[in-house]
Amino acid sequence: MTLIRNLLAVIGGLAVAVLLIAALWLGPRLADFDPEFVPVYSGFVAKLLDTGDPGGAMMWAVPVEEGLGTDEVIDSLKSLATTNNLLFVGESPFYQQVEAVTGEDYRYVNFLSFCDAQVGKMMLEYRNHYSGFMPCRIALVEDRDGRLWLYSMNLDFMIHGGRELPADLKQAAIEVRDTLRSIMQGAAVGEF
Repeated sequence: MTLIRNLLAVIGGLAVAVLLIAALWLGPRLADFDPEFVPVYSGFVAKLLDTGDPGGAMMWAVPVEEGLGTDEVIDSLKSLATTNNLLFVGESPFYQQVEAVTGEDYRYVNFLSFCDAQVGKMMLEYRNHYSGFMPCRIALVEDRDGRLWLYSMNLDFMIHGGRELPADLKQAAIEVRDTLRSIMQGAAVGEF
């Protein structure tokens, strides 16, 4: 019994030492991180562990209301974007590219790009790497069962995923994020 107690005490001591070393090492590195850093990545890890799919864990997915067609959803996305001061800057009908290469029909997959040029400029002035998040893309995808979905990258990883952004940039990025999500929700039900 004494052996087990001593063994558990050693394991406990080692665990406390590891936690202390981790806190001393990580603490200074995380001090400047965004306050929402932990919830954003905790949500990501929870989804990843639940699904085993990193793509699904870092994306927003909105089902399109039954009966709405691709043209209606695209028109709605464009209209809502314009109403909310986002520019529609491009479209890439991926399914047509697949069909051209393979010679076979393919389910509907289209990438639509939207941008707020002023916020984009702020992002690029802050860090060139943020160009990878631009423009904001919404994918309109027909799943294998014929149901339409809207997908977009969860912008919280850019906004809250590391060191805290300057206040003006953070606020502008949050507004774009909220607008993008609102546009997706509206288009999914055919709002204009």
